[in-house]
Amino acid sequence: MAVSSKDKMVSFGERLAASEQFLALFREGMDLVAAAAAYLDGEGREQAKLLPREAALSYAVESMRLTTRLMQVASWLLLQRAVNEGELSRAEAFAEKRRVRLTRQNAAVAGAASADLPERLSELVELSLRVQARIIHLDRLFYKSRESRAAAILAASPVQGQIALLREAFAEVRSSAM
Repeated sequence: MAVSSKDKMVSFGERLAASEQFLALFREGMDLVAAAAAYLDGEGREQAKLLPREAALSYAVESMRLTTRLMQVASWLLLQRAVNEGELSRAEAFAEKRRVRLTRQNAAVAGAASADLPERLSELVELSLRVQARIIHLDRLFYKSRESRAAAILAASPVQGQIALLREAFAEVRSSAM
């Protein structure tokens, strides 16, 4: 059986996913999730009660966006760890990843309104935005070629595209099982 040049290619993204840098990002992201949860359930809740009405509304909006952002970050990190540990194939992770909405965001509250927010909330928001930006960059490295190939196939014929994607997924599952 001949080995094609495609089979010899080493994916930078896949190598990075199994590296010490990814493990550091994983720990940083999950630590940030835990820190934000502890803050929002404890000190942050108490600080929010003391805010004037407009600032309290800004706090609520920013804390909801922070929570949503961190849940997406955690979901993505856990998917990649599952791939690294052999619990999922890259194709299975790609299919599951579609449920994770990684979109670049800015803080919802800006200008004078952000000055009224507790400093710790602002710090957590800023840290979460940085981690999210790094994850979006990694996500593109890990999945860009697969997404562009899928888009090209689907554009040609939606039915044939779905069949091709299924064949590719089953081929990867079979090859990872061997």
